[in-house]
Amino acid sequence: MFASVNSFGLFGLNAFPVTVEIALSKGIPRFEIVGLADTAVQESRERIKSALYACGIVFPTNNCVVNLAPADRRKNGSTHDLAILMSILSALGRVSVPEDAAVVGEVSLNGDIRRVNGVLPMTLLAKQRGIRTMYVPQENAREAAAVEGITVYGVPSAGALLSHLEGDAPLTPEPHYGLSQMEQAVVPDFSDVHGQAAAKYALELAAAGGHNALLIGPPGSGKSMLAKRMPGILPELTFAESIETTKIHSVAGLLDAEHPLVTIRPFRSPHHTISTAGLAGGGSVPHPGEISLAHNGLLFLDELAEFDRRTLEILRQPLEDREVTISRAAGTVRYPCSIMLIAAMNPCPCGYLGHPTRPCTCGQRSASAYLNRVSGPLLDRFDLHIEAAPVSFDDLSGGKPEESSAEIRKRVVAARNLQNERYAGTKITCNARITPDKLSTFCPMTDRAKARLKAVFEKLGLSARAYDRLLKVARTSADLQSKEVIDESHIAEAVQYRSLDRKYWQK
Repeated sequence: MFASVNSFGLFGLNAFPVTVEIALSKGIPRFEIVGLADTAVQESRERIKSALYACGIVFPTNNCVVNLAPADRRKNGSTHDLAILMSILSALGRVSVPEDAAVVGEVSLNGDIRRVNGVLPMTLLAKQRGIRTMYVPQENAREAAAVEGITVYGVPSAGALLSHLEGDAPLTPEPHYGLSQMEQAVVPDFSDVHGQAAAKYALELAAAGGHNALLIGPPGSGKSMLAKRMPGILPELTFAESIETTKIHSVAGLLDAEHPLVTIRPFRSPHHTISTAGLAGGGSVPHPGEISLAHNGLLFLDELAEFDRRTLEILRQPLEDREVTISRAAGTVRYPCSIMLIAAMNPCPCGYLGHPTRPCTCGQRSASAYLNRVSGPLLDRFDLHIEAAPVSFDDLSGGKPEESSAEIRKRVVAARNLQNERYAGTKITCNARITPDKLSTFCPMTDRAKARLKAVFEKLGLSARAYDRLLKVARTSADLQSKEVIDESHIAEAVQYRSLDRKYWQK
C-alpha cells in the first residue's frame, strides 16, 4: 500500500515543498522515516503512534517506511508530523487527502495539533505551486489566511481532520485576514518629550528620508525617549511590507495567534550584551537576528559604546547591502534587513564631557578610549549625528504643549509621497536608498549649493560614503520644504549633522 501527502519544510526564510511518501508492506513490523530527517523528525514516530491511539486507530503492524522527498534536502523540526500521520491514514484507506492540498503541523501525544513556525512563507509558496487548500494548526490559521486565493483550515486535532476528510464533521474555513483587520498598536507620542526641539527636528529629517541617526548627549537628556517614539512618525506599513516583515517574525516564532500580521514598523532594542549571532542571526539552522527582525522598521542600539566592538562591526555590511548572509554547513541563508539604525550613547564613561554645567571626571584618555569603541567606518554609516543637549528647567516646567507624533508624521508622509513619485519604477524606496549611480539624477543642485558642498568636502576631508550620505540628507531637507532642487541652505543643514565626529572623536 502506497500513499503520499503534500507538505512544506523551512530553511531560513525560504519554504520548500516536501512530499511525504509512505509504503506499507508485509514483513517485520517497523516504522522508519528516511529522507535526511533530523532528530525532531525521527521523534515524531512516537508522537504519531500515540496520536493514532488517541483517535481510536491501531498503528499498522506492517513494515512502514516513510520517505520525505526530496531525499537530498535536510528536514528539520516537527512541521511534518501531521502530514506523516495523514499519509498513514491514507495508506490504510481511511482518508483521501486531495492532491491540491497540503498539510503542516506538530502532533501531540493526545492528538492535538500544535503551532509551528514559518506557516506564512509556506502558504505563500503553496499558492505559487497551485495548492488550493492548506491544513494548518488552529493557532496558525489566521497567519495562513493572510494569503489570498487559498483555502485555509485551522486543525485543532488529528481526530478533527480525520472527521473532516471522512465527511462526518467538516471544518470551517478560516476567513481571509486582510488589511482592514490589521490593528494598529499604541506607541509613545512625541508630545511626551519636553524641549529638545533641535533633536526632534533631526529625527523628523531621519524619518522623512529613512536615514540612520546617532544621538549623543549626557544621561537624562531624553535620547532613549526620543528614539522610542520614532515608530509613531514613520509612514504606515503597506500590506506588502507587512507580509514581508511578518514572514521573518513567523520564522522566528514571534507572532500572536490572534493578530498574526505585523501592523506597525518593528522597533527592536537589544541589550548591549547581545551576541553576534543574536544581532545578525545564526545557529546550526540559521534563525533571524535582531537586525532582520527590525526589517522595514527601526533597530535601536542604546548605549552604543557598551556593545562589544566585534558585534557592532557585523552591522557594517548589512547596513550597505540591506540583507545579511549566514553560511552554515547545511546551506546559506539570506535574511532581508532594510532598516533605519538609531543609536544613542554618552560622550564619555561619566556622560558629562562637554556638559555646560557639570564637569567631566573621566579624563581625556578615558573619554577617547570610550568613544573609540565605535569605529570610524561604523560612525561613517550614520547619516545624522544629533546632539541631545541637557533639558532646561523652563522646558520641563513651562507647561507649553509639545507637537504630537501625528502632526510630525503628516510632514514625514508628505515628504515620503514626493519620494514615492520621484522613484516610481525603480527599486529605490526613500532618499537613504538612492544608489550612487542615481545621485546626480535625483539630487540636482544649484551652483551655490555645489560650491558649498565642494568647500565642505575639501575642508573636512570627507570620504566618498560621507559625501553620498550628506547629499542624501540634503535631498530630504529639500523634500521637507517641497523643493525639487537642492540649494545652499539644504547643504548647510546636512553638514551640521556631520559635525559631532569632529567635536568628540578627533581630539
